[in-house]
Amino acid sequence: MRILPHDQTVLDHVAAREPAIVERAISWSNVNSGSRNAAGLARMLDLLEAEARRFGGEIARLPTRASSSVGDDGAVRSEAHADALKISVRPDAPVQVILTGHYDTVFPANSAFQTVVTRADGALNGPGIADMKGGVSVMLAALEAFETHPDKARVGWTVLLSPDEEIGSPASAPLLAELGARGHVGMTYEPAMPDGSLAGARKGSGNYHLIVTGKAAHAGRAFDEGANAVAGAAILAARLHALNGRREGVTVNVAKIAGGGPLNVVADNAVVRFNVRVPDKAASDWIEAAVREIAVDIPFPGLTLDLHGGMTRAPKPMDASQTALFEAVRDAGALLGQSIAWKPSGGVCEGNNLHAAGLPNIDTLGVLGGDIHSDQEFAWPASFVERAQLSALILCKIASGEIDALKLKSLRLETM
Repeated sequence: MRILPHDQTVLDHVAAREPAIVERAISWSNVNSGSRNAAGLARMLDLLEAEARRFGGEIARLPTRASSSVGDDGAVRSEAHADALKISVRPDAPVQVILTGHYDTVFPANSAFQTVVTRADGALNGPGIADMKGGVSVMLAALEAFETHPDKARVGWTVLLSPDEEIGSPASAPLLAELGARGHVGMTYEPAMPDGSLAGARKGSGNYHLIVTGKAAHAGRAFDEGANAVAGAAILAARLHALNGRREGVTVNVAKIAGGGPLNVVADNAVVRFNVRVPDKAASDWIEAAVREIAVDIPFPGLTLDLHGGMTRAPKPMDASQTALFEAVRDAGALLGQSIAWKPSGGVCEGNNLHAAGLPNIDTLGVLGGDIHSDQEFAWPASFVERAQLSALILCKIASGEIDALKLKSLRLETM
């Protein structure tokens, strides 16, 4: 594998647009688009659609499915979500690349963290600048440059930008599954790890909400007539926590117990919220069975239990297809003088969804930075061009056949 003259033209296209790539990400990050900020998401979607029109392909706003949420009062409500944006170019080409990203952030509309500033060390500090508005800008820059490549006709590509990744992709999961099933290679733009490494194997994740319903009573005059839901929730939380250490790589994090009320009232409602992480399907099956066993074992009389949620993202192991893809990306990076390494991650993202649907993918092709999900989130400006050039070169090598997308897909299907 080497950089050919037409590859270099693509790389030069990226380099010439460095200021615009960075400034675009800054302007997007200055728009609050927390996962539940409908107005901010709508504004961000308009901005993304305007950028998409530059490609001249098919652009569509795709409705996402409603999801259910459990309130702290134990009430189950239906929640609507913003549209996803799909951009398709050459959908009938023999090789199909699926590129995904999200335009929501973890920062709500009332967050104090609203704008991008430049730190004294030159890093950009702002909401979503790394996770992942910087990544989306990198993705689009790579695609724009690839469209100048003479072999582009061999490769079709589809971009899906979703509004709900930061809350587990409950609304966009069917869209990710559909695209993953029909693509050959996936590219997703979560930020790289702080040292520049890619995420290799990823654990799977599940989110659960266990509703505990008891019976209210006066805490002094009629205590024995009540059934304390908060006390029951505490017992259940302890049972869930005790699952830790029983199977290698499996963790259970009891994140919150909500419920109860005045001190003189026996609590009649509580909700236990918890997350599980698993390294493989066998562990996923084990923890699901263990959770459901706990969820039907009432701690004491007078309580009822109602479990909601489940596994939201399947594990993403380093199977043969993933290993071959990562090695090809490493080789492409070496041509650019970029040292590409990878290591396991306990985190999850859309890459898990795509892999579960049968798509080999790299899911940390975004910018270099760190401290995501905090008001210290940052990205290094120089990494925008570096990472866009890496993606552009990957696309060039898929088009030339030096990265064999069809073989990668075949390897993935062999392990399903």
